[in-house]
Amino acid sequence: MEIVKTDQAEILEPIIAQKEPKLGIFEKFLALWVALCMGIGILLSVYLPKFGETLNNWNLFESWRDGIGINIPIGICLFFMMYPAMLNLQFKEVKKLGKNPLPIIIALVSNWIIAPLVAAGLAYLILPGNPDLIIAVILLGSSPCTAMVLVWGTLAKGNQEQNVINTSINTVSIMFLYVPIVSLLAGIGSLSIDKLMLFITVSIFIGAPLIFGLLSKVLLVRAKGQEWFDTKYRPIVGKISIVALLSTLIILFSINGNKLIEYPLELLLVSAPLLIGFFIVVGLNLLITKLFRLQYREAIITTIIGSSSHFEIAIATALGISALAALGTTMGLFWEVPIMLSLVYLGKWLNKKGFWKGRKKEEIVQTAT
Repeated sequence: MEIVKTDQAEILEPIIAQKEPKLGIFEKFLALWVALCMGIGILLSVYLPKFGETLNNWNLFESWRDGIGINIPIGICLFFMMYPAMLNLQFKEVKKLGKNPLPIIIALVSNWIIAPLVAAGLAYLILPGNPDLIIAVILLGSSPCTAMVLVWGTLAKGNQEQNVINTSINTVSIMFLYVPIVSLLAGIGSLSIDKLMLFITVSIFIGAPLIFGLLSKVLLVRAKGQEWFDTKYRPIVGKISIVALLSTLIILFSINGNKLIEYPLELLLVSAPLLIGFFIVVGLNLLITKLFRLQYREAIITTIIGSSSHFEIAIATALGISALAALGTTMGLFWEVPIMLSLVYLGKWLNKKGFWKGRKKEEIVQTAT
């Protein structure tokens, strides 16, 4: 740790060497590729229905809940979507939590209390009579991001050490908190949700990539070294993750494209609570970080993490609930990139305007003791 002098006060802040990041063409235009793959899937469902029907017959656990199970092709794609995020998990970073825990605690409160409650409240208010879409919004609002926030945080020139700690904690906590919170919020509206299937889905799509990610990381670092793992292996796996994401959409819409054609207004309507919820949660996080006088590099990471969602796990768990719920969660994916990029630029602009003042060194030390 190093004390950095600013014109405002002495701030205790970790110094991390960072290269100026650049979004690849897939990341930069992800919303466009998402829309394109959704369109391809819908066309396949209309003009080549046998393709979707064949894929739809490959399921696990379908006898448990009226023929709705875990689709094997989508499951394979989801695994490769989730696996790269698990490579970011660093238990050694969590040990640094005591040095400056306040920004991390604020993000966790936003992830597991504020965002889920805002999402559920808006869903029940805006989507009455649409239980599957309500559940889709709850699934998105209750799933803190663990991967893409590393990109957004670097673009915003935030505190990446804090980012890694938060994402590592979120990766582990999803295993224990996601099912209870989703079940609780769905139960408030007396919505029917198969808790056992939800638990199995989370265990498969979070637990399996988590275990495989930890094992492969240990073995590959031991065999090839940390530098090779960080500069060669993770970037390649990251590309595979995006391909898996887009493939999931094609498969999902080729199987259920008729649902989108049947309920176009409903799927557009689901964007309303998602977008309104984002503005509310971001606004609250900005105010809270200002109230606690966080410095910019801490505040922007807290806001980004506390306002983002893990659309991969939302899609995965929605598949075990209903086709319409799964399609509803894809709208969260559609809005994720433009919204988070906007937040990055908003944070930089607010910083230039002196929105965050920062805490003095003595205050941070007292918080950590």
